[in-house]
Amino acid sequence: MNLHAFVLLGLTGLCATDFTPPVVNISLDVSPEERWLPLTHIFDINYLRESAAKIIDTTVPKWVHHAIAPIVEGLEKYIPQPYVREIQGMASFYGAGIADVVLLNFAYEITAFCTSVVAQDTKGHLYHGRNLDYPHVDILRNLTIDILFIKYGEVAFRGTSFAGYIGLWTGQKAKKFTISGNERSQGHWWENVISAFLLKSSPVSWLVRETLEEAEDFQDAVIRLSKVPIITDVYYIVAGVWPAEGVVVTRNRRGPADIWSLDTLHGKWYRVETNYDHWIPPPHGDDRRTPTMTALNATGQENIDLDTMYQVMSGTPTCNGITVYTTVMSAVTPEKYKTVVREKCHYK
Repeated sequence: MNLHAFVLLGLTGLCATDFTPPVVNISLDVSPEERWLPLTHIFDINYLRESAAKIIDTTVPKWVHHAIAPIVEGLEKYIPQPYVREIQGMASFYGAGIADVVLLNFAYEITAFCTSVVAQDTKGHLYHGRNLDYPHVDILRNLTIDILFIKYGEVAFRGTSFAGYIGLWTGQKAKKFTISGNERSQGHWWENVISAFLLKSSPVSWLVRETLEEAEDFQDAVIRLSKVPIITDVYYIVAGVWPAEGVVVTRNRRGPADIWSLDTLHGKWYRVETNYDHWIPPPHGDDRRTPTMTALNATGQENIDLDTMYQVMSGTPTCNGITVYTTVMSAVTPEKYKTVVREKCHYK
C-alpha cells in the first residue's frame, strides 16, 4: 500500500482487505522529543488526535483522567527517560495535553487480548507467531505501524505498534530473539497507576522495548522479562535462535509466576499462550488455545515454518473479530518479519 493510500485510509477509517502496515523509521540517535515526528509524514494529525480521544474516553475511567492530570505536572519524577521526553514530543506534534498522551499509552497496557505461539521444527529452527486482539479494532487497524528503531545509523531492533504508542507488544532483535506480550487478566486501573507512578514500575510494553534494545541474547532477554518490576501481570513469549530457545514467562508484578519452556525431547515442540494461565483450562467462552493447538498438531513439526505459522494464526477463532494484526517472525531470518493488518477475521 502506497503512502498516499494509507493517508487516505487514516482520514476515512475504511479498508476492505488485509494489508501491510507502513514502515516507520524511528531514530534513537536524535533527541527523544523529535523521534516520533516521522508519524506526521504518514498520518493526518486530526485523525490521530480524534482516534486517541476515542480510545481514552472508552477505556479510561473518568476519575483516572482527572487524577492523573496533577501527576503529570511532575512527570519527570515518575516516568523514566527517554520516555518522558518522547511523550512530551508526541504531545507537541499531536497538539494534545501531556496527560492525554500518558493516558493513551496506559490505555493500551490493559486491554490487549492476544494469541502467541512459539514453535520449533525438526531441524531446530524456531518460529514465532502472534495475533494482537484489541476492542478498538476499527481504529487500531488504521493506526498499526511497523517500526525500525535506528541506532548509530543501523537497525537495532524492530517491532509492530500503533501510532501514538511508545511501547511494543511485538518485536524482534535480528539474530538474537523475538518477543510478544499477552495480557494476563489481573489488576485494575487504580492499581496499575499506583504501581507505575508511586512504585516506579515499568509498563509491560516499555520493558519489551527496553529488552529489545539492551538484551544481548535469548537468556538475557528472558532474565530481564522475568525479573524487572512491571505495572501489571502479563505473559511474555520469547523465541531465540538456538534449539529449545522458546519460553512463556507468566509474570506477576514483582517477578515470575511460572516459566514454561519448550521440551522437544518429550515432544513438546510448541507452546501456545492466549490470556489465561496454561496450567488451568481456558474459559468456554474464549478458548483460542485448543483450536490453535489443533491447528499446530495438524500442521506437524516437520512442516512448521513462517508460512504455515501464518496459516495457524489465521484460523478461527485464533483470528477473530477483534484481531488487529498478525505477525510472524524468526530471529534467524530477520528479513522475513511480516505483519499483516487483518480485515477478514470477522468471526466471534
